[in-house]
Amino acid sequence: MSTAAEGKAQLRKAARTAGDSKLLEIPARAGFAASGLVQVLLGGLAIQLGASHVGEADQTGALGEVTKLPGGFIILWVSAIGLFALALWLLTEAVLVRAGSTADRWLARGEHVSKAVAYAVLGLTAVAFAQGHPSHASTTTRHVSAGILASPGGQLGLGVLGLVTGAVGGYFVVKGIRRRFRQDVQVPPGVAGHVIVVLGTVGYIAKGIVVALAGLAFILAAINAQPASATGLAGGLNTLQQLPFGGVLIVVVGLGLIASGVYNIARAWLARF
Repeated sequence: MSTAAEGKAQLRKAARTAGDSKLLEIPARAGFAASGLVQVLLGGLAIQLGASHVGEADQTGALGEVTKLPGGFIILWVSAIGLFALALWLLTEAVLVRAGSTADRWLARGEHVSKAVAYAVLGLTAVAFAQGHPSHASTTTRHVSAGILASPGGQLGLGVLGLVTGAVGGYFVVKGIRRRFRQDVQVPPGVAGHVIVVLGTVGYIAKGIVVALAGLAFILAAINAQPASATGLAGGLNTLQQLPFGGVLIVVVGLGLIASGVYNIARAWLARF
């Protein structure tokens, strides 16, 4: 066996050991629950935005709501640990992907890595709130976008980021429609199982729409060289608000995000590890 092949085998062995560790599984399940809580609160903020056109719905606003709960700072610290563990588990899963065609394997790896990055960023944001130094998600996104645009080939780089983000959103929609998420959880029998499938279907479609719109905002920012128009999830929801019956659409998406949150909270117990 070549040195490169041996190194690859050792990497897979280490990743499998990490992925099978109960020490990682328990906080990772807490990460699913934390992510679900954030999505439920985000959905509630989206409904408020769609119904009254007041406020801004993004991860910052959702975590801000957590600080208002009894023991909110403890919840934030536990959530941060869980989100970091979940990100690490997803990275190990990306290394271990073997099933399917080459294209399917790389698509699965891309999904795992992109979600790992998202959970890690959310974990860092939770830490910032727990320490009393919150950073606004939209402002951070604009700063990152401005940094990319200022670099050589920045417009191309930001455009590629938008395309990747949009592709991830599209993948979530397809995953919801085709119910591929059933491979990720142990679907219980009976009515409970039907409820989980409905929540997962609606949740993935809603989440995919918002992520795809955020990707579109990145692309438009790249075309116009205006980082201020790249505002992440909040920008995606604001894009919906500009459409005919935009308020109604945001309320519907908000309900979908709540469904996604409840699904993720259930996934904390049902996830396959």
